[in-house]
Amino acid sequence: MNYRPVEGWGRLPQGWSYVEATSVAVDPADNVHVFNRGAHPVIVFDRDGNFLRSWGEGVFRRPHGITIGPDGTLWLTDDLHHTIRQFTAAGKLLLTLGDPDTPSTLHGGKPFNRPTHVALCPKTGDIYVSDGYGNSRVHKYDPKGRHLHSWGEPGTDPGCFNVPHNIVTDADGLVYVADRENHRVQVFDGKGRYQMQLNNLHRPCGLFAERRNGGLLYVGELPTHLAVNAQVPNLGSRVSVLTLKGDLAARIGGPFAGEKPGEFVAPHGCAVDSRGALYVAEVSWTAQGSKETPPREIRSLQKFARV
Repeated sequence: MNYRPVEGWGRLPQGWSYVEATSVAVDPADNVHVFNRGAHPVIVFDRDGNFLRSWGEGVFRRPHGITIGPDGTLWLTDDLHHTIRQFTAAGKLLLTLGDPDTPSTLHGGKPFNRPTHVALCPKTGDIYVSDGYGNSRVHKYDPKGRHLHSWGEPGTDPGCFNVPHNIVTDADGLVYVADRENHRVQVFDGKGRYQMQLNNLHRPCGLFAERRNGGLLYVGELPTHLAVNAQVPNLGSRVSVLTLKGDLAARIGGPFAGEKPGEFVAPHGCAVDSRGALYVAEVSWTAQGSKETPPREIRSLQKFARV
């Protein structure tokens, strides 16, 4: 399984900027929605990269995660707003989970303290939230936003989390959680019962479950943030493609972080369209650009064609 970078895909209008793209999602029509930290938080392209529209100006505190449901509605996670909000494709607010002004107690287990992402069950429409930076939990809601139950606590044992950073479901409704700083993806059933974990990953950050043809899991991996192994190759800055049992099918990216086509700085979100093309959003400003002298914006969105 191989992937080819599509250079120059998705040109922004003159003078626009992502600052950085935090996540990306594809709707049922294969339009690509980019959640970003620039002045235009939701930017939409067609699959050929033609700009269609934007919305969300002034609505978000810190864009983090985007998920699109089968009905085309968008579930947007704002970690400093401590909310998950459901919008129409045109930006009309439908539902809010969480209190933007009252985060829960740090690692206290109640929703939410800096939540990170949303997954939807394909069978029931139930909502799963990874929570997140200030918590060590997964919360489950019904489609109307009523809390059902939660699981997880801080730690390294099975069912415990150290920054649950992303969450997806497969075709059977199993729940995959990117347990970022434990360097693993944990798998649960819909009741939160631990099933297994996928290893040999470095700071797994972005997730996407492709449900066709037996299923594939795309895992965006961050590089090291430690000086002691900064010059060691093959530690993140890549996207790993796994079977749902954890077998490696492909890896995309170089041995180190880089800015050439096909290389990554900080993969943070993944999505795949109906033709198997892969889109990767990167928090390149946070990971690198903001720390340079002078600071500079780095490319934060790439498309790959499956070949």
